[in-house]
Amino acid sequence: MKTRLGDIRDSFEGVIPSVIATTGADGMPNISYLSHVHYVDEQHVAVSNQFFSKTAANVRDRGVATLMVVDGRTGRQHILDLRFLRSTTGGELFERAASHLAVTSLSQGMGDVMKLRSLEIYEVIECRPVVPIASLAEPEETEPPRDRLQAAAQLCAAVAEREDAEAMLDCALEGVEKLFGFSNAVVLVPDGEGDKLSTIASRGYPAFGIGSEVVVGEGTIGMAAALRRPLRICDMRRGQRYAAAVQAEAMRSGSAVIPFPSLPQPRSQLAAPLASRGRLLGVLFVESEKAFAFSHRDEEALSLVAGQLATSLLLAERERSEGGASRWSEHRRPVPSERRVQIRYFPFDGSIFVEGDYVIRGLPGRLLQYFLSCYLETGRVDFSNREVRRAPSLQLPAFKDNLETRLILLRRRLEERGGPIRLSRPDRGRIRLECEGVPEIEIAVADRG
Repeated sequence: MKTRLGDIRDSFEGVIPSVIATTGADGMPNISYLSHVHYVDEQHVAVSNQFFSKTAANVRDRGVATLMVVDGRTGRQHILDLRFLRSTTGGELFERAASHLAVTSLSQGMGDVMKLRSLEIYEVIECRPVVPIASLAEPEETEPPRDRLQAAAQLCAAVAEREDAEAMLDCALEGVEKLFGFSNAVVLVPDGEGDKLSTIASRGYPAFGIGSEVVVGEGTIGMAAALRRPLRICDMRRGQRYAAAVQAEAMRSGSAVIPFPSLPQPRSQLAAPLASRGRLLGVLFVESEKAFAFSHRDEEALSLVAGQLATSLLLAERERSEGGASRWSEHRRPVPSERRVQIRYFPFDGSIFVEGDYVIRGLPGRLLQYFLSCYLETGRVDFSNREVRRAPSLQLPAFKDNLETRLILLRRRLEERGGPIRLSRPDRGRIRLECEGVPEIEIAVADRG
């Protein structure tokens, strides 16, 4: 009985190692274990090649192989008869496989060992099931199945209706929980330098973790951002190593760590990049303590949501930068004298501390320094987006400055942290500083050594 490859895609997740059998020119059989077998389409699979030189030599001589794959959820096994087509060391498929291997290897403490040498592309001549001796137990379904396409369409429409970037972010995370049933979700946006991502919104964690950072190119989130492709991990097993690595990368000279909102022991993770018109605007990330929590349909559906969110954020950003200045009366407040608020600012990277506590770095840090300096000099508390964008001291680029998301990130970080300084949005395109005291700003020099 033949089986469609699309019906056994859970067998290509690398949770249980696959077995490949070949024979040499002299007829001697050889069996090797594979870390990953990748679904390409209904007629082809790709086999990752890290170590097995004997298998590769046999395939070069005979051109055929036999592969056994195992479904990590059900234990079902299938045999694939393969014909070798070609080997590749680059391209989209190779990069996707390499990123998947890098993340799972890191979670197992083998990030420096497991390196993808090449991908071997095979044509599948036949796929047939292995009949079990005893009946296999069906996996328990804790929730009724959901229509992912319908959920994605509904959420995309809801995000597209929002005019404010902050409302778009909240709408996306609320929809991911209510429509998809994913209770742990995070949205991150790139910093000005493009080498890190900062948490701007989260849901389902004890702390929001606003401002916590992830390095582009590392881990599930960073790999999805670097490649601008979705990345799904079905069973991380020892995934707490990934969370520990994220926290380690957050350690920086002159600043403290903002804990990243993550589960202690995630088993499944899915990251979908927010990309539009050649730009990376962020990453939508979900995780679960359950293995196989996210399916291929989930990956496709969340990719649609991420694409809509990216486009909506881009449009909102352009409307703010191109629209005219709104009419509003500027507020000034007399600077109070009964309290002093200690501010320490590092121009080197924009890190800013309030009363000894680290707040944020980068453009959000420079923005807060700008608002506080203006307030200290003139008593002003109201600022417009257009004015901020044109402020010479901030050195914002003429375009692609991500100002709107930077302001949301700063406001939410100040709100989560608490303290004497806050930002509010009394009107569209307008920022209001609320400071309970007199800022005393110290310009510090970071030790780069």
